[in-house]
Order: sequence, then C-alpha cells, then structure tokens
Amino acid sequence: MGEKVKNKVTLFSFICLYGAAMLLTSCSSSTATNSNTATTSTGAPIPSAATSINKATSAPTTGNWWDKLGAPQYGGEMVLRMNTDFTAWDPDTSAAQWGIYNIWMEQLTADDWKIDPATFDYRINWRPSDYVKGNLAESWEMTDSSTYVIHLRQGVHWQDITPVNGREFTADDVVFHYNRMFGLGSGYSKPAPMFAVSNFSNMSSVTATDKYTVVFKWSTPNPEFILETIQASGGENTIENSDAVKLWGDVGDWHHAIGTGPFILKDYVSGSSASLVKNPNYWAHDERYPQNLLPYADSIKYLIIPDDTTALAAMRTGKIDVIDGMTLAVSQQVAKSNPEILQFPTPAASTSAIVPMYNKAPYTDLQVRQALQLAIDLPTIASSFYSGSASPSPSSLTSNFETGWGFPYSQWPQSLKDQYSYNPTKAKQLLSDAGFPNGFKTNIIVASNADMDLVQIVKAYFQAIGVDMSVQTMDPASWTTYVRTNHKADAMAMIANGGDPIGLTYEPMHQLNRFRTGYAANWGNVSDPVFDSFLPKAMGLSNLADIKQVVKDANDYAARQHFVVSLLQPMQYSFCQPWLKGYDGQSFSVGGRLGSPQIGYFYTARFWIDQGLKKSLGH
Repeated sequence: MGEKVKNKVTLFSFICLYGAAMLLTSCSSSTATNSNTATTSTGAPIPSAATSINKATSAPTTGNWWDKLGAPQYGGEMVLRMNTDFTAWDPDTSAAQWGIYNIWMEQLTADDWKIDPATFDYRINWRPSDYVKGNLAESWEMTDSSTYVIHLRQGVHWQDITPVNGREFTADDVVFHYNRMFGLGSGYSKPAPMFAVSNFSNMSSVTATDKYTVVFKWSTPNPEFILETIQASGGENTIENSDAVKLWGDVGDWHHAIGTGPFILKDYVSGSSASLVKNPNYWAHDERYPQNLLPYADSIKYLIIPDDTTALAAMRTGKIDVIDGMTLAVSQQVAKSNPEILQFPTPAASTSAIVPMYNKAPYTDLQVRQALQLAIDLPTIASSFYSGSASPSPSSLTSNFETGWGFPYSQWPQSLKDQYSYNPTKAKQLLSDAGFPNGFKTNIIVASNADMDLVQIVKAYFQAIGVDMSVQTMDPASWTTYVRTNHKADAMAMIANGGDPIGLTYEPMHQLNRFRTGYAANWGNVSDPVFDSFLPKAMGLSNLADIKQVVKDANDYAARQHFVVSLLQPMQYSFCQPWLKGYDGQSFSVGGRLGSPQIGYFYTARFWIDQGLKKSLGH
C-alpha cells in the first residue's frame, strides 16, 4: 500500500467515525449550516531569485513588482515532462498535443507578462480579456457587437525552414488557418473533424482587408462570447504554416513542424523524448525587459514519462525542471523529502462531483438528488481528507475562483446554502417523501485512476442515509468510452481527471453548454428546458452586465436543481526547481498535464535557467 493510500485511509476512517457519530445524534438535532466561503486564490508568494550569472541585462530597481525575481540570463536547457507520448502534430487533427506544438506555433493573443500575480495570477484556465495582450496580433477592436478586427504585428517571420524560408507572417496566414479549421474557405468547405461541433460554429467569415488586418464576422452579437472564443488558448487558435500544408497536405509529420514561435522542433524519439532548439530569428522581446530578445533558454527537452512516480523521481534528482497536476499527498511527501523544490498550489480545473443519471429513476426526482447532497459533510472532508487545503464550499457551474462571474457560494442566500449543508435527518426525510423510506440500492461507475479513497468516503455517507452504493471500476480507456463518449453509466458516475461539470475554470459563456440537452460533455444526460434556454438567451445579448446576469441565473438554477452532487474543488500542486526562474504556477501545462490552456510558446520563451544556482546545487 503506497503512502498516498495509507494517508487517505486514515482520513477515511476519521470521516466514517465522524459520520457514525453524527448519525446517532441526527434524530434529535440538525447540523449547522455551512457558511464558509471560498476565497480568490492569489497563489503562493513569488520566490526570491538567487543571484544570476551571464545576465541578459542588469536588474535595476525600477519600482516594478518583478524586480524581486532578479535579472534574466541566456543559455541552458529547460527540461520538461510530458505524461503521454506525442501522436499528432497538426492542430487540424488533434487537440491532444497542444502542450508541445504550441512551442513552435503561436496564437494571436497571450497573457500579459507584466501583470502582478497579486492582480491576476493565471493559475486558472480562463483568461479574462482584461488580462490578455497582443501576441501575433498587436491590437484589436470590436467594431460592432459581432465584428472582431485584429491588426497583426508587423515584422514577424516564419522560421527559416523549407518551404516557407523565413517569409513574413501576414493576414493571409490567419485567414488560411481559420478557413482550414472551420471550413470557411481557402479550399475548405467542412470543419476539421475535431471542430465540427464547436464554439466557432458562430463564426461566419474571416477575411483579410490588407496585409496586416483580419476581420472576423460572427452570427452572434455577443462580444464576450467572441472574445472568449478567439482569445482562448488551444489548438483551434494555434496557427500552422499555410505553405507547409499546401506542399504536404498537412503538417502531421513532426519533420514538417514550422511556426513563428521561439523554438524549432529538431528531434523526436517515439515514447522517449522531443528536442527543440532556440529560433535565432524569433521576433519577440521580453515585455519586462524590452531590450531583451527572446527566448532565454538555448533549448528545450521533453521527456515522455507516463508514470507519476517515475516523474517525481526525476524531479527529485534534478533531471526535470517542473511538473504539475500533483496531489496534496504527493505535495506533503515532497515537502518533507525535498524542501528545496518550490511548490505552487493551483485550483483543480473543476470541482469533484458525483454525477447521477438524470434520465434514470430515482434520479429523475429532485428530492432524491437533494438528499444525496445533504448526506455529504463537505467541511469535514475539507478539513480532514484535504487537510484544510481545499475550501469547504460547494460549487455550482462556475468556479468560486472565477471572480466577477457566476454565482459564488459567498453570494448564495441562506435558503440555498441550507440545501448543501450536512443534514442526514433532512436527507432521510426527502428520500421518504420520494417513496424510499428505507433508501435504495444504486451503483457508481469509476475509472480505476480516479480518487478511490474519496469514492469510499462518499459511499459511507450515502450508506448512512440508506443509499447502498456499489462501486464498479473500469480501466480508464473503457471508462472513457462508456461514461464520457456513450453516456451509459447505469446510475451514477465519478468523473475523473478534471472533467466534472461544476466548479469550471474555463470561459464562463462556454460553461452554459455543460447541462444542455445533447451536449457531448453532459455526462449525466441532463435534459431541462429551463437550463437549455440560458445559452441562446446569452448569445442574443451584447451588454456585458446582461450576459453576466444570464450566467449567474444559470448557476443559480443548476445549484437548485442539483444536477450533480457537489464535492469540493481541491488544490493541485506544481513543483519547480529553484533554478527555473519566472515560473509562478501559471496554468499552461508546462509539466505535461493535458487540458490546460497550453500557451507553452509564451512562457517557455520568457523563463530562464539560473545556471550558477543550478551548478551550486550539484546539477
């Protein structure tokens, strides 16, 4: 039995004893309402940088917040981990490789490197448009509520590789990319298979009005939706080289990797590694130090390490520079064994949840769904199972960490909070009212790589109100097909790997799909005409305040309908070697986890290796 399991079994035993004690007293009293609120994450303090050598520039005291990080320096190799092999290299055919092909291909926009993490720290997937800056695009504007105009940065060149040979990047390249992705022209009449159903279905045309200006037309007047879609970090906005596509038909062969980015792909060994070298003609300067051409590192190496234990061993011995997506238990272990390794807590991409099949009895009954929620003691799970590292607050659709959007728990009225408070007496009464005075039997489908200890805690809480839940496990591939692809869970499902439908940390407008009838990621087969009405209503609006109100209403409604049983949004942990400078836990999948925004080109160009510190630490 591994350390993780042993640690959590102890917590599980505590929670079972706590639940049993509360059950004995529930006949005479109700538990107090959970009034804890989630707080916005500002991240761990930025570590002080050690004295650098071979400085790119001096680091004068300018009064800027980044002065404390020390001076950047050129040289060295950045070593990253990818937890799966690379199987595709073309954004037209795969969303699974953003973590690497976004190193040589770029997007129109990026994060604002000068933003103080105390203001916005980029540790969640969503980037509000206020904190997005130009990259390949120098500027943009909405000329009306459905027209997005970008002005490209002049003087950007493709990498000096045949057949493009370093020519200038122009508006025609942007038009070709979006036409190819979404079947809007340039010889493409159908969207790429992976984008056949996507948020871009509202985009009606992309045209170049001159060499450096591109006009996007949309069929919706919703500017928030347009900005969220076109500024999102992912394969759909990652621009491949049109000359290479025209010559080879696609860029699915790694030998045909060409972009405008800071690194050039030089070698790939299947199942082992991928190597990139500095692009000597890269266009960008460091926004914090405008005199410094990027990138700082000479090279990047990706080591393909599927197993977390192996990756952690490599991290402990200094063979890789950063990994992410680690659990609390692993964080605690590393803090003891390697206190020199920096740690950055980051909210998980979603809130863990139990997903009942909405279209199957008894979960068609709201009273049953509400009873399941009342059976769970979230504050105890937060304090015991998560050792106080997770907020005890439940979630609706939008994460409590997305400040300014959704319906955060801190704003819930007491009547709604009462529906999420631990109250087994009320839960039993609701089951009785629904026709189940003695409870019922059910099952849950769980992937074998999910948190089985958390499943057992839920099982114990359900058992205390008479719901006998058997647990069926499947290997991850079979589970994905059965639950995510075919939506065939018999009764309930535990969603693994950040795919839960509540506590979402991506674009708020796009969250309105998650319980929409027929939506591919509507794992519980919810079909509710009221919820279905929120997306079309929002899409017809142009005023931001009105749009935010619809998203709030959707959150309120989803919370009251109990489409899922909310657990908690845990923290995940990124580990960083002390010599890797500039990293502050930013969510961009530098460590190899899939599903993050994947703007690797931007950050890897701006991070640097403190080679003197690395050598002094024996590496």
